Amino acid sequence: MKGIIIGNISNLYKIKAENKIYEAVARGKFKKEEITPVVGDKVEIKIIDEENKKATIEEIKQRETYIKRPKIANITQIILMLSTKNPKPDLLMLDKQLVYAELLKIEPIIIINKIDLDEETSKDIENTYRKIGYKVYTTIAKENETVEKIKEELKNKISVFAGNSGVGKSTTINALFKNNITEEGEISTKNKRGKNTTTDVKLYELEENTYVADTPGFSTFEITEIESNRLDQYFREFKKEMPKCEYVGCTHIKEEKCGIKEAIEQGKISKERYERFCKIYKELKDKEARKW
Repeated sequence: MKGIIIGNISNLYKIKAENKIYEAVARGKFKKEEITPVVGDKVEIKIIDEENKKATIEEIKQRETYIKRPKIANITQIILMLSTKNPKPDLLMLDKQLVYAELLKIEPIIIINKIDLDEETSKDIENTYRKIGYKVYTTIAKENETVEKIKEELKNKISVFAGNSGVGKSTTINALFKNNITEEGEISTKNKRGKNTTTDVKLYELEENTYVADTPGFSTFEITEIESNRLDQYFREFKKEMPKCEYVGCTHIKEEKCGIKEAIEQGKISKERYERFCKIYKELKDKEARKW
């Protein structure tokens, strides 16, 4: 029987198969092959106790995509959430997430929440990323604005929500399901940072063939598998301008006659986003140097 892993606690897997939920363990052969089933995996299961809904995982289908932290497979879309205030927008993290989405060839959607707290910041962020070609929604999650539009974007996909605690992920997911399926994160009034409440990855079925994941771990997002000299490939707006660089292998950092720098002067590329590119480049370069 074919199914999908929707939850995992202590290597007991929840499998959705033919509109039933089974509890399954993985066959020993996966350990020998050094494969661990993860949430989102499409699997073949064998029923060992229909009455008590017990099964074993016999086969893991080939993954279309895989994220190491948090561990999740076969997502087709990343919903990247940030807020204008409380917590303030972390655009460096957003750009890292966009780079990773480009690497995995997963379509990202950006949601800017709490726009009522700082409309100017919201507009600046929206304009920057729309200009690049990303889908951007603005919302006030507490008032369930734009929820139906977001719901349309999720149809027939496995979507993962990412962003710092406190930006409104859980509130938005609860609004989509019209139910408190996730625990809302409380904002610490002392330091204005979110207290992380989500501790494991789960898939929630919004409707048939439509799943939503709320995942911990993206607040410490790392993209170390990308080489510094290839980082520019994952900045969508750079691609058109890179052929204008005079030097082959231009890093767009110290070189003169650089197509990216010229595009910034002409207003084609955001100077602030370029500065974040430089920060990410330096982070990757430093880590590469430490390997040796």
